[in-house]
Amino acid sequence: MDLVEVPGAPFRRHPWEVARARFFERVVEAARRGSGPCRVLDVGAGDGYLGRLLLQRLPPGSRVECFDPHYTDEDLRRFSDPPTPGLSFVRARPAGAVDVVLLLDVIEHVADDRAFLAENLDASVAADTAVLVSVPAWNQLYSQHDVELRHFRRYSPRQCRALLESGGLEIVRSGGLFHSLLVPRIAARVGEAVAELTGRLHRRKPKNIGQWRGGRVVTRVLEAALAADNRVSDLAARAGRELPGLSYWALCRRAAR
Repeated sequence: MDLVEVPGAPFRRHPWEVARARFFERVVEAARRGSGPCRVLDVGAGDGYLGRLLLQRLPPGSRVECFDPHYTDEDLRRFSDPPTPGLSFVRARPAGAVDVVLLLDVIEHVADDRAFLAENLDASVAADTAVLVSVPAWNQLYSQHDVELRHFRRYSPRQCRALLESGGLEIVRSGGLFHSLLVPRIAARVGEAVAELTGRLHRRKPKNIGQWRGGRVVTRVLEAALAADNRVSDLAARAGRELPGLSYWALCRRAAR
């Protein structure tokens, strides 16, 4: 969840965020090397939801460092309460190489994505470090929703691959994510485009995932549907197929020199 979406009061997780976190925790668990404790750097980690899930699956002694220079003093206090062993929130980039770097739905928020990628990888990535990246997919779907979330862009899979490779990374596995949500988003974008052309577009702020109000049954049905969607993503990626989705992700390593 982006920092701009984190509510100030207790809230329920959106099914999209739950499914996304479960997918990426499985990717991280499968990608790490060795059986000992693991050090994870989560850049742009929001409120640390994924970090907490990871620590439940990683070996004892593992650490997840949630890094965001935009954390306020209140964010640092609130996200650390109650404290979770191994989980920390910092505004200064931790020193040294780590086992896993997470850049999940982050690089679309910065104007110079190439410089940002280099800045966050140079000191943190060793030869055996896994780098997991995700981005919102397809430039044609850029909408008011992206504007509200302060996205500079969306990415085609080709653009994202080129960006990662220019940063010295080699893609190990990759693919689309949330395939079932692609058609509804296309329909919404077409509707928005028509409203813009006819002058009927009302710039109402879209609801974000921190405002989920679905009932228990609806929530469970959506979580199950998105979990099934994500299993398709995993199987396709393992087979070397990239199916189009609302998001694009890539698991990378440092390219051999």
